[in-house]
Amino acid sequence: MTNDKITVTDAITGETVERLMNNEEQAARNLLLDGLKSQEQAAQAEAEANATAKAALLAKLGITADEAALLLS
Repeated sequence: MTNDKITVTDAITGETVERLMNNEEQAARNLLLDGLKSQEQAAQAEAEANATAKAALLAKLGITADEAALLLS
């Protein structure tokens, strides 16, 4: 697999160089992306669990989401 490209700009000279990431940089980037993916999956699972719990509570109370909103307003 080919490493991703990285752009490096020297703030003093303004020189910009585009190159392939070295293996260490690529490994760090892959770790970061894997962590972000895990966080997204955890957030999605939590949102689904909250939606399921809300639906179960509304069913238990025998009211719709609109009726619950009216009660809370």
